[in-house]
Amino acid sequence: QVQLVESGGGLVQPGGSLTLSCAASGNFYRINAMGWYRQAPGKQREVVAGITSGGSTNFADSVKGRFTISRDNAKNTVYLQMNSLKPEDTAVYYCNVGVTYYNSYGRIVSADRWGQGTQVTVSS
Repeated sequence: QVQLVESGGGLVQPGGSLTLSCAASGNFYRINAMGWYRQAPGKQREVVAGITSGGSTNFADSVKGRFTISRDNAKNTVYLQMNSLKPEDTAVYYCNVGVTYYNSYGRIVSADRWGQGTQVTVSS
């Protein structure tokens, strides 16, 4: 079993900053790619940023230059540093983590796990 716990959301004024974190715990063999998605009211969930196990990163065009993604492999945690926030960044943010683990049959498998979501509201 793998659990993801997100934290760091909240209300911030335009131009402000927030840092989200997502910590993985449980029984797993390896954490693979990690990333952040968001879903605004009435819209589909969209990718925000991702980071591979090797540290390569990618970002949605809408957040390039404003958001930074990083990971602490010792803590099995991924972070999303969000700067220069805009009202259009308002959404529920979800972390997504690829994990490799042994299933109940003793086979090694890989799957994606989602965090519970954390609300980010950018408003004056």
